[in-house]
Amino acid sequence: MRSPLNSFIEELPSSGIRKFFDIVSEMNDPEVISLGVGEPDFDTPWHVREEGIYSLTKGKTFYSPNAGLKALRDEISRLLDRKYGLSYDPDHEVMVTVGGSEAIDVALRAMLDPGDEVIIPEPAYVSYKPCAILAGGVPRVIDLRNEDDFRLRARDLEAAITDRSKVLLINYPNNPTGAIMEEEDLRPIAELVIKHDLFVVSDEIYSELNYTDKKHVSIASLPGMRERTVVINGFSKAYAMTGWRLGYAAAPRRIMAQMLKIHQYAIMCAPTTAQYAGIEALKNGDPDIEEMRNEYDHRRRYLLKRFRDMGIGCFEAKGAFYVFPDISRFGLSSDEFATELLHSKKLAVVPGTAFGASGEGHLRISYAYSLKDLKRALDRIEEFVAGLSAR
Repeated sequence: MRSPLNSFIEELPSSGIRKFFDIVSEMNDPEVISLGVGEPDFDTPWHVREEGIYSLTKGKTFYSPNAGLKALRDEISRLLDRKYGLSYDPDHEVMVTVGGSEAIDVALRAMLDPGDEVIIPEPAYVSYKPCAILAGGVPRVIDLRNEDDFRLRARDLEAAITDRSKVLLINYPNNPTGAIMEEEDLRPIAELVIKHDLFVVSDEIYSELNYTDKKHVSIASLPGMRERTVVINGFSKAYAMTGWRLGYAAAPRRIMAQMLKIHQYAIMCAPTTAQYAGIEALKNGDPDIEEMRNEYDHRRRYLLKRFRDMGIGCFEAKGAFYVFPDISRFGLSSDEFATELLHSKKLAVVPGTAFGASGEGHLRISYAYSLKDLKRALDRIEEFVAGLSAR
């Protein structure tokens, strides 16, 4: 019998994050601590859950318009204007998606012809390269450096651009490094994008988790960039709504019309209950974001201090909820370090190579966990590296 499988799909690697998550699940050991998943440990705020529940009691369980409930698109448009200075027509330039992940997939499929190159600065979220490949694109990786604060520099972008380059895919605040890009960093990038007639998919899912005194700046807000940018965002990280599967995209009408076409055929619409909850989150969720952000910042500062005290170099993450410590001095690969740590100290973290080859020598540690778990985890890391140093 011939194979029923698409050989192209068979060749795609599995997620490096899921690899360690699956190992932990198979161990079935209550003593294992996992810091591997980027999921807030907070419950969805009660007033948001209540609105979802209310929509169910009122029988609001039917399909929404393909692009999402009009009231939700209106609120998204107002939020983008209020917080980031971005103006989008909610009727033609905003679409509600099944999480930010669907928005990234749909954007790339709408924009790429076979063989078009997608420039991806790495370390980067694990789905970017596969999504580019599934859309018929060719990933072209830029290796980011710790000494540049893991920010994309114009010199590196220009060196990566070829005649086939079409889309630059960026993610700031960044998963896995916690790096941010400020306006002065983004301006030379925008100039190159315009110069070379490129387009940008900007994943801004962590935009609310910025621990500096400056507000998050979207590259779409810079001169000449709105018409070249698809902005991706959602509810999972800022509002602790991962399981609701609710995201959105904002883009020029020309691009959005094609994204919506794909969404219509593949998805139909995002879950209606989640959409009603999302309306409430956008209307009244700012205090919830502030409370969670303050707690994340407390955890972030705790982890940075603990790693400094251990003598482990750790890039000072200024966004998202991850740190990216440098473990290269111990003579183990990232995968070897994470595997030994899991089996000897029952602590699961993600090797940096899950996010690209440039992540070698690093680990991604999520601090979307309680301070109690983080303290126990860092104690185990301290014991583990003491043992390595004594070898």
